[in-house]
Amino acid sequence: MKKLFVGSLPPTTTEESLQALFSAYGTVRSVKLVKDLFTGHCKGFGFLEMEGHEARAAIAGLDGKSFEGSMLKVKFEEPRKGRRGSRR
Repeated sequence: MKKLFVGSLPPTTTEESLQALFSAYGTVRSVKLVKDLFTGHCKGFGFLEMEGHEARAAIAGLDGKSFEGSMLKVKFEEPRKGRRGSRR
């Protein structure tokens, strides 16, 4: 299972529309859009989980393509560096 980062999403994006877009490349196991706390609109990025070969096909097919007027950025998720935990 691979986790994908999807960026440059328009605010009108829904989890359903993102799943429909990526399902052309394989089974989407999970979708998580990052949403604004107050408006509930997409903040411009989200994450999906797909099988490895399906994820690679989705990256090849969708990275740099237009989606609802925005050019998508699709890549494997990279762990954030320098992130601190809140240990007390």
